[in-house]
Amino acid sequence: VPGVERGRVLIIGAGSVGLNAARIALGLGADVTVMDRLSDRMQHADELFKGAVKTLASNSFNIGKALPEADMLVGAVLVAGARAPRVVTREMVSVMKKGSIILDVSIDQGGCVETIRPTTHSEPTYEVGGVMHYGVTNIPGAVPRTSTYALANAVYPYMLSLANLGLEGAVREDPALAKGVNVYRGRVTCREVAEAQGRGYVCLDGLL
Repeated sequence: VPGVERGRVLIIGAGSVGLNAARIALGLGADVTVMDRLSDRMQHADELFKGAVKTLASNSFNIGKALPEADMLVGAVLVAGARAPRVVTREMVSVMKKGSIILDVSIDQGGCVETIRPTTHSEPTYEVGGVMHYGVTNIPGAVPRTSTYALANAVYPYMLSLANLGLEGAVREDPALAKGVNVYRGRVTCREVAEAQGRGYVCLDGLL
């Protein structure tokens, strides 16, 4: 609305979730800042949004500086196979404006905000120090039919490959599918999962 200050949205993580959150926030007219620790992801965001979003390196200094002005924080931090790192501390949350919102999409991997905890679709939010927290796990469950079609479309090519070639043949042919193998022949074949579980790691290639 003309004459009204735009809401400020801070998004930590410039992967698929973070960039889609930025797209929605921009569509609603928000002032959007995207942070990531990888420069190539920030460059991609700059090119994608043609300067309509601000990009900053994700570190404790920049996060701490941006949070007091943010109306909404979207946590979209993901380390494949591992627990999400806690990049927002309880102390950082305490300086956020009363009535601001934290939406931690990385809650399925433990959450990237210290004050976040899993919530449900029936009771999605709770308050800490005047800041609303949304920690629903399996957010797509809110639209089960649509999310089922989307997931099926994404998974179908891999299922077809596994059915036609078997596990070993499929992962040899498709490196992307091989990255999805966490355990094979009783050994952990994903480094991040092995580290998170305190177990030994074995490269998948050595077991095929």
